[in-house]
This record gives sequence, C-alpha cells and structure tokens, in this order.
Amino acid sequence: MSSEGASACYEAVDLVNGARQESYGTPEACMRQIGRGWGAILGGADLEPTTVTLMMIWLKTVREANKHGRDNLVDIAGYVEIADMANARR
Repeated sequence: MSSEGASACYEAVDLVNGARQESYGTPEACMRQIGRGWGAILGGADLEPTTVTLMMIWLKTVREANKHGRDNLVDIAGYVEIADMANARR
C-alpha cells in the first residue's frame, strides 16, 4: 500500500489485516511464536502476545527517538492494533 495520503494509523491497520497476514500469518500466531522464542532465550515462560507487542513498540520508539522514520510510526500503530486484537481474544 502506498503511504501517500494515508495516516500512519490507517496504513498500519491495512497492513496488519492484509499484506502482513498474507506474508507472516495471523498477528496473534506470530506474536505467540516470538513469545515462545524470547521466553526460551530468557530462560522462563513463554511471553504473551501482548507483552511481545509492547516490547516491539518500545524497540520502534527507541528507533524513532534516534531518527525519524515513517515506518517506525506505522509499525508502532500496527503493534497497537495487534495488541488490541490479542486482548479482544482473551
């Protein structure tokens, strides 16, 4: 999707519910898989999808603080959308 004219939030929702799902599977399944891997690396329990999204938001926030990139904002909005989806399914 072109970012011309679309807000970062609208672009993120389109990506989360469209192209990204087609490429990587459902957002919750992807976050769950990441949570299993990070939990194993940290030597503890699996991380919940919402925890993974918060950690990814922080990563993108740090990147944005160092250098603006529209993709950082789109990704932050996308992770918020995924967290909302995961919380709705709880």
